[in-house]
Amino acid sequence: MRRIGPIIFLIFLTFSVFALNVDRVEPIFWWVGMKNPTVQLMVHGPEIASTEISLNYPGVKIKTISRQENPNFVFIDLNISPEAKAGTFPIQFRKNKKEVVSYTYELKNREPHSAERKGFDTSDVIYLITPDRFVNGNQANDVSATEKELPNRADKNGIHGGDIQGIRNSLDYISKMGFTSVWLNPVLENNMTKISYHGYSTTDFYKVDAHLGTNEGYRELAQAIHQKGMKLMMDMIFNHIGSEHWWMNDMPSSDWLNNYPDFKITTHWRTINQDPYASEVDKKAMSDGCFVPTMPDLNQRNSFLKNYLIQNSIWWTEYVGLDGIRMDTYPYPDKFAMAEWSRRMLEEYPGFYMVGEEWTMNPAIISYWQKGKVNQDGFVSDLPGLMDFPLNNAVIQGLKNPNPGGLFQMYEALSNDFQFPHPEKLVIFPDNHDMSRFYTQLGEDLDLFKMGIVFYATTRGIPQFFYGTEILKSNPGTEEHGIIRSDFPGGWEGDKVNAFNGTGLSDQQKQAQDFIRKVLNWRKTSEVVHSGKLMHFAPVGDVYVYFRFNQNGKVMVILNKNAHEKAIDSDRFSEIIGNCTSGKEVISGLNIPDLKNLKVPAMSAMIIELK
Repeated sequence: MRRIGPIIFLIFLTFSVFALNVDRVEPIFWWVGMKNPTVQLMVHGPEIASTEISLNYPGVKIKTISRQENPNFVFIDLNISPEAKAGTFPIQFRKNKKEVVSYTYELKNREPHSAERKGFDTSDVIYLITPDRFVNGNQANDVSATEKELPNRADKNGIHGGDIQGIRNSLDYISKMGFTSVWLNPVLENNMTKISYHGYSTTDFYKVDAHLGTNEGYRELAQAIHQKGMKLMMDMIFNHIGSEHWWMNDMPSSDWLNNYPDFKITTHWRTINQDPYASEVDKKAMSDGCFVPTMPDLNQRNSFLKNYLIQNSIWWTEYVGLDGIRMDTYPYPDKFAMAEWSRRMLEEYPGFYMVGEEWTMNPAIISYWQKGKVNQDGFVSDLPGLMDFPLNNAVIQGLKNPNPGGLFQMYEALSNDFQFPHPEKLVIFPDNHDMSRFYTQLGEDLDLFKMGIVFYATTRGIPQFFYGTEILKSNPGTEEHGIIRSDFPGGWEGDKVNAFNGTGLSDQQKQAQDFIRKVLNWRKTSEVVHSGKLMHFAPVGDVYVYFRFNQNGKVMVILNKNAHEKAIDSDRFSEIIGNCTSGKEVISGLNIPDLKNLKVPAMSAMIIELK
């Protein structure tokens, strides 16, 4: 017995090692009935590539098995026929014709009409939230045994405790404010040692961060949003991961990351993508460089990584029921990989909406990426929307410019719309999570703030507002992100100020909140703003007039940046006013009996429904 015992132990140990060797399979499950019948599984485990792989399930076949230079990875392409049924099946891994491990994989049924989702459009107004800084709805997840960074609300760059449950608890407030949709800064796991609250350092692509909630909680949030007739946009990052991602300890191949292990910082020369004279070395210096050492740059030219990322987008869209995706740092990854991503997303979900972040003031650079643009170099993109940074800059500069003619900058920015195939699909915004607050940029001038809100609510495009804009959140004297993304008052137990019920808000904050609520709730029902055409007239004397119109109605918008009342000569606008002679002003509710005697108060905006 003494001689047999060690042998039995050795056999048991060997079997145990193999029994544990499949520690990850991603996507973690899939669906029958997808338009693309193929899904590629990334399987990870010690020496998994040395096994023989098979399965036996009706309608599912192994198409290709791809082993990597790292023997701990293997990629399995499954072909799922239209006849395949939802269910589970074992994937067998054998050595010397003996099974050493069996992994159970699941195929699910799709939700009814999953592929027919509408996506975002011009009827929407987006509410952007940094989840950790909005509402702490579940104190039980503030501290997690798996999280490396502990919460510290006193630290502007620390975890504060806002979560998915807090957002769900606040949907009534968001909807009543007039918003129709929610965009959350990234919710995927960011298990980093420090400064992990923002979400842009992914450490697991298939897991919601523990301090924000769970995968199922995220899915339930989407369902609650949809029950209120609202939409959900997910923030995604293809360009980089967090330096504490599990891949960093065991990468599938040496080309999984760019410039590994000697990371180089990107040049940020984004015009490289459009430059007809660009050198290859300059192109790589931009696309292959990382932002900071804690955000290693992914190599989307690796076909397995590219497919992994694309499938991840499809997985979250299907699992959660997303209505849109905002893609971070859009011009930094390989542009052909991004083109394939947008193509495959629309192949699976034809009415889906995706918006890319291209932070430049040059509309020609932004228009390069939009679906329908005919580019000189032949590059074809299927990306529906972009963030309109040129318009954002023009509004800020045009409003705060003390010299006469400032509003002309806004007029000229819209005049550049000839460069876009679909300018109405651009996301327009006064500010976001990466820039100073709108109120701060305007020198904390409430009149200018209101003019800006009216403009964004009535011009072309899909408006987006950052949480707290409605209560004049500001960051005077600093541009630190931790301050810009400060906590929403009332989101934590014991807060002395509560923006949800108005407790502790200043008179100006209440005024701004009421103003935005009124304008956005009007916009909800204004079809002429949703789908009408735009005609504007060059600003004269710091008065900017434009119209939204369709066959059923006309809306006249007037911005007066003068320190005194201005009389408006309506004859100049006769080509669009036509036989309309009166109107109703939306903000004040006042009737305007005669458009020829129209006077606009100093430093104000008017929205007039013409009659």
